[in-house]
Amino acid sequence: MPTGESVHSRGNTGNIRRQPLVLAIETSSRIGSAALALGRDLLEVSAFSAPLQHSADIFPIIDGLLSRHRHTPSDIRQIHISIGPGSFTGLRIAVTVAKTMHLANAARIITIDSLDVVAANLRDAFAKPPASSPDERPGGTPNRIAVLFDAKRGQFYAAVYERVASRDDPTGDIGYRIGAPGNTMWRKTAADRLMTAREIIDGFVGPGGLGLLGDGLLYHRDEFDAPGVSVLPQACWSPSAAGVHLLGCQKAQTGRFADPLTLIPFYLRGPQVTLRRNP
Repeated sequence: MPTGESVHSRGNTGNIRRQPLVLAIETSSRIGSAALALGRDLLEVSAFSAPLQHSADIFPIIDGLLSRHRHTPSDIRQIHISIGPGSFTGLRIAVTVAKTMHLANAARIITIDSLDVVAANLRDAFAKPPASSPDERPGGTPNRIAVLFDAKRGQFYAAVYERVASRDDPTGDIGYRIGAPGNTMWRKTAADRLMTAREIIDGFVGPGGLGLLGDGLLYHRDEFDAPGVSVLPQACWSPSAAGVHLLGCQKAQTGRFADPLTLIPFYLRGPQVTLRRNP
């Protein structure tokens, strides 16, 4: 999405003035973005200028969003961020911005799992409900998906989801529902973990197949060339600030705000550190 591109608002805007101003930030993957919203109503999403430009673009993007909609940082009442796993630098930036805004004007913080944001991309991608048979793939959507980010060292940050009827799955501990095509949702059946391509294929390709999405496929797609594996459209691979806001609003509605004093990124594993030896 080009920088500054506007997005139509969601929901009823009749009481838009009464809604809290929300800033949503996505910096866990290659392409960062930020969004401004009034409550559930998304005003605008702005993508960063290029991949891995989180440090350079984050504050100009936020300033632009606020200026175009005639707001100042002190107006922000909530900040929604993707907490990880993902880019170490990107996650630190998002947490730092959130804590700064809390200290400056008591903005309340909502955190969203980055892999869940990608799974939510499929909400409107296809229209048909789940297959009655596990071998059917209605509308091109499998009933099981894996979201992948590149974790380097031959591994991926991965989570696996099953498609279920909406009535079968409450929000649970995460505080939000991850929408899927039709009147369905994604239930996370394998929580965020580090896995190799072979572990993903051997562990999760069942009779109904496995659909893959996520930026981890960008340079590693060929590693998943196996029977029963399908790669979903690349347009669904990247998390976005719009998705962070979508899930964040659900969590905010249930009052599940993060504690800014204990807030840290969800790295899933520590960064790789190379020690320089003295000559």
